[in-house]
Amino acid sequence: MLLAIDAGNTNLVFALVDHERQIRARWRIATDPRRTADQYAVWLHQLLELEGFTRDDVDAVIIGTVVPRALHNLQVLSSKYFHREALVAGQGSAAWPIRLDVDEPENVGADRALNVIAAHAKYPGDLVVIDFGTATTLEVVDYSGAYKGGIIAPGINLSLDALVGAAAKLPRIAIEAPESRSVIGRTTNSQMLSGIYWGYVAMIEGLLARVKAEIGRPVTVVATGGLAVLFNRHTDAFDALEPDLTIQGLALLHQQVTQKA
Repeated sequence: MLLAIDAGNTNLVFALVDHERQIRARWRIATDPRRTADQYAVWLHQLLELEGFTRDDVDAVIIGTVVPRALHNLQVLSSKYFHREALVAGQGSAAWPIRLDVDEPENVGADRALNVIAAHAKYPGDLVVIDFGTATTLEVVDYSGAYKGGIIAPGINLSLDALVGAAAKLPRIAIEAPESRSVIGRTTNSQMLSGIYWGYVAMIEGLLARVKAEIGRPVTVVATGGLAVLFNRHTDAFDALEPDLTIQGLALLHQQVTQKA
């Protein structure tokens, strides 16, 4: 099986993917570039056993990362404990198989490119991929699979952190879908939730309307990231939810590389 590793700014996701690209298990850990290969190995060994797997079940490793400092220890993890040289998404034999039709293609984050690869493989036509992560990103993909550009906005947790950090009397609240569709809060907490939640819904709906008008053709909107389900409760902006899109992109990229070999 393939061990796919998605190293994001906030979390690292490890997933076991079988040869039919089905995810058999997944685990999440906070991103810390100081974490060593040995620490990863102890943690992963226990989780593999809990799911009924061993290290011997892993016959390939691929890493996608937007945290350069985390890459070395993940590569050591692969070579030392799984005895495999890890593919690195976007590098070497795992170079991007899509056209990055933007002014600075070298600066496109691995997670964004992987989302484009996976979404284009699953959905025909023009696409917008929304990823609710540390940042909220929108990727525009044309019918040929080329990445045409996108939008980067602060993630909802970053926005909440900034609000609470700058206003001494405002409490930290949980981000959740409001029970009511009313945007008028009656308490400080409900007013904050309204501003954060409905503010993000309005931002997404507004940006999508502008992007669709600019594209001028029918567009499929694919949402991913942990908070996509939360927002989907109160908007019809998304045509599809794909919570594991980045992992799917890693698995597809690995498959394409091995088929070329």
